[in-house]
Amino acid sequence: MMNVNCAYFRNLGWAQLSGKWAPAVLITFVYLLIAIVVSTAIGEVPKIGSLLTWIVTIALFPMDYAYKVAFLDNLRSGKEIEVNNLFAGYKDWGRIVSAMLLSNIFIFLWTLLLIVPGIIKCIEYSQVVYILKDNPQLGPDAAIERSIAMMYGHKWQYFKLVLSFIGWVLLVILTFGIAALFYTPYFCATAANYYEYVKEDYNKRIEA
Repeated sequence: MMNVNCAYFRNLGWAQLSGKWAPAVLITFVYLLIAIVVSTAIGEVPKIGSLLTWIVTIALFPMDYAYKVAFLDNLRSGKEIEVNNLFAGYKDWGRIVSAMLLSNIFIFLWTLLLIVPGIIKCIEYSQVVYILKDNPQLGPDAAIERSIAMMYGHKWQYFKLVLSFIGWVLLVILTFGIAALFYTPYFCATAANYYEYVKEDYNKRIEA
């Protein structure tokens, strides 16, 4: 594999969105709007609190999955991202919810030990959604194991890639969230390109 840096993947993500910002921003707006409206509604429900929050969060996992893989589909096919893509994950909701819930539980438990192990696990599980997309025959445990194997030797690289977006995160804060309409699709497009990179490396390793 060639030696690449954060700028390489970010440039790929930016190029992917070139001329396609309008549909990317639209699906992001709907995605964030649903998340915000649901979160606000939960906050208005008295004395139910955390239990309902967990239930709704889990119910939104397929939408989160679908939003991320929409950029992978766009990368591969070049077809325009459509808002109705947001709900495609509910066709396979059982497997998706199980895998994402399991991942979050593991990350939470590792974080209880120390912050650093939690961050490492978060990085190791970062490819689970894409693996679920590409491998419909894999169950939750197998998808998590595949993600860990795929990220072998790439954890520090991915950590630096995430950190390279810190300027965008600050911009989101300074604009009271408005910049999230651009930061979120940019990061997800970059992440989709990164997945293709580590997938290729993983396939070469298991074939060697």
